[in-house]
Amino acid sequence: MRFPSMIRRNPHEPHRVSTPLELFFDLVFVVAVGVAGRTLLHNEAAGHFSVGLLGFAMAFFAIWWAWMNFTWFATSYGTDDWYYRILTLVQMAGALVFAAGVTGIANPEHPNFTLGISGYIIMRVAIILQWIRAGIGDPSGRKTAFGYAIGIAIVQVYWVLFAVVVPDGIKPWMFLVGALAEIAVPVVAERFNTTPWHRHHITERYGLFTIIVLGESVLASTTAVIEAVNESEQLGDLLLIAGTGFVIVACLWWIYFALPQHELLTSFRTALGWGYGHYFVFAAAAAVSAGIEVALEVETQHATLEAAAAAATLCVPVAVFVFFVWLLVVRPQATTPSNVAMPAAVVLILLSVFAPFSLQITALILVALVAFLTAYAVPHRTKHLN
Repeated sequence: MRFPSMIRRNPHEPHRVSTPLELFFDLVFVVAVGVAGRTLLHNEAAGHFSVGLLGFAMAFFAIWWAWMNFTWFATSYGTDDWYYRILTLVQMAGALVFAAGVTGIANPEHPNFTLGISGYIIMRVAIILQWIRAGIGDPSGRKTAFGYAIGIAIVQVYWVLFAVVVPDGIKPWMFLVGALAEIAVPVVAERFNTTPWHRHHITERYGLFTIIVLGESVLASTTAVIEAVNESEQLGDLLLIAGTGFVIVACLWWIYFALPQHELLTSFRTALGWGYGHYFVFAAAAAVSAGIEVALEVETQHATLEAAAAAATLCVPVAVFVFFVWLLVVRPQATTPSNVAMPAAVVLILLSVFAPFSLQITALILVALVAFLTAYAVPHRTKHLN
């Protein structure tokens, strides 16, 4: 059997869409996102907000970064031959091992990174081999590809030492050091020669992952209602929370896709800021599912939280999502009214935490924002697509 060579993809290839393998890859990460969301839920329901948010931020960074590593490689060198498929499946197996370790990563008081880092090692061996193969097959991009391979390997050695040597008390700070090293690898590697990423393909991949993460909120709220109905007679209140949660998630989807995004990726610098900024979009969307479930836990008296604290578990991630979608997507291309309306909506959503019926107020604010963006953004979108 002939060993296939890997060549770079045409960044202007027409009709470039996500492959079945890329969609399959995304589904594996649904598991990790779900585990991280449930861990955040348990911490928030118990009132351990600082610990829960810190653990969630670390766990979700690892999830997001593993997905990013594959996604940006695939847009440049996704040849979809047998060797590429095998190594991608190895990465998926590593992602499942990592997902099993998310609970340990998300517990900064008693951290256990063994499973998570083991999963990362499996994923990293595969992606390093992919970059080496790309460097061999693409002479013009060889320095960049080998730069990625070396950089990823060095940072992975850091994570192994992190798990074995670093005391638990300073692990969150040393995690931050490792995270900064991770995001520095593309900056350094791309200095040699920019990889040929496809604007339409990469924005589609990010959009699909946004849908997957938001889908976790729909699944979580539906499952929670089904379980709660068996234990409670407060069906009307539970359905109100579930319906409100669905309206919120639907509005977040609408806001994210209100304007096209591929026009924003005009250079590696802008693509880097857009891509890295999506950490907050994805993490906030994942945290929304925990907020909906916290509301249901409080309603069924499985959690005892102050009204404002319970509302904050949902309203704050919604505000973060809206703010970063405005910052990354809407602000660079929308009209002045839109650039005033979205930050104002963020402030109102945060203030709604202290009002009665916080979730319903947040949903109404989002519905009004969707209507506003539809009125002002659709003509602008037509202009861009033409």
